[in-house]
Amino acid sequence: MKKLLLIRHAKAEKETSVKDINRPLKYIGIQDARFMAERLKENSIIPQLIITSPALRTKTTAEIFAEYLLLQDPEINKAIYDASQQTLLRVINQLPDQYNFIALVGHNPAISQILYYLTGEAREVHTSTVALIEFEVDDWKAVSGDTGQLAYYSSPKE
Repeated sequence: MKKLLLIRHAKAEKETSVKDINRPLKYIGIQDARFMAERLKENSIIPQLIITSPALRTKTTAEIFAEYLLLQDPEINKAIYDASQQTLLRVINQLPDQYNFIALVGHNPAISQILYYLTGEAREVHTSTVALIEFEVDDWKAVSGDTGQLAYYSSPKE
């Protein structure tokens, strides 16, 4: 069995003079990411590895989750930034098979789209939302449309 934890980055600054990729988290975003990481820890939802987009807001979100869940530093995958649903699927299909539980920190609309594509579940994916998907497969390359089951879904708004 493979498990994928989709995490949408925490709330970021909108009005900044920096490029989109360098937008930092808002204070409330940092608080929300800490809250959600703690919630995962309380529910024993702890991935083996976190992979993130290179954007500052996703990297910071991933680092907060890694800190709270006592994980190694997140790995960066450039393809996640500004990814389409198909690009995210390719990223998932290329995940290392030695890990059975991986978290992916990314952006909307791709996170919402891939969640729906993999599970058939249409959900509102606000910032800091987490969605755990379980797959009855042995390799990441076998993950495709409607092969996943949504096992856990939570956001700071709940």
